[in-house]
Amino acid sequence: MRIVIAEDSVLLRAGLTRLLVEAGEEVVSAVGDATALLDAVQRNRPDIVIADVRMPPTHTDEGIRAAVTIRQTHPEIAVLVLSQYVEERYAVDLIAGDTAGVGYLLKDRVADVGDFLEAVRRVGSGGTALDPEVVSQLLARSRRRDPVDRLTDREREVLGLMAEGRSNGAIAEALVVSDGAVEKHVRNIFTKLDLFPDAGDHRRVLAVLRYLDS
Repeated sequence: MRIVIAEDSVLLRAGLTRLLVEAGEEVVSAVGDATALLDAVQRNRPDIVIADVRMPPTHTDEGIRAAVTIRQTHPEIAVLVLSQYVEERYAVDLIAGDTAGVGYLLKDRVADVGDFLEAVRRVGSGGTALDPEVVSQLLARSRRRDPVDRLTDREREVLGLMAEGRSNGAIAEALVVSDGAVEKHVRNIFTKLDLFPDAGDHRRVLAVLRYLDS
């Protein structure tokens, strides 16, 4: 298989490359950030992408967001995500509609080389490889009805201050962060609560109402 690897750790990236090459696979590109990953996919059109969830510059969810983009724009390319944790929201997006050629494994469980190579080949051949913890959390998520559960602790904190009637500037002062950081959190809150721009609705008010109702 032709493989693109995206991993910001130089040592791990080199280790994965060597492991796969020695197993007879072809690593056509190995990159260290999400932008380079998307470029490598566009140039090389691999059979499968192996990507870490956390990538530069923020080391949060750049990798899995890139993986979701690849699934949407190049559905013929298989994607295997490696992560230290389960990012539920993007995991759902990753497997939404079609689980063929998709995998999500926690790094702590990828201890056996044979099992890892088997998972890579299974996903690359159109199969599925989901870590049991991923399945467990997604099932739990499907039973939850409150969209506020999607928010991070900091986003909940920002929403709580919004509910107190504070402006973005006042929230930034209270949390000792920049105005830009607060604006980003507010945008994330709107997205996770499915509050999209609409001239007829005030998203800030609706977000607070959902918070108070949760």
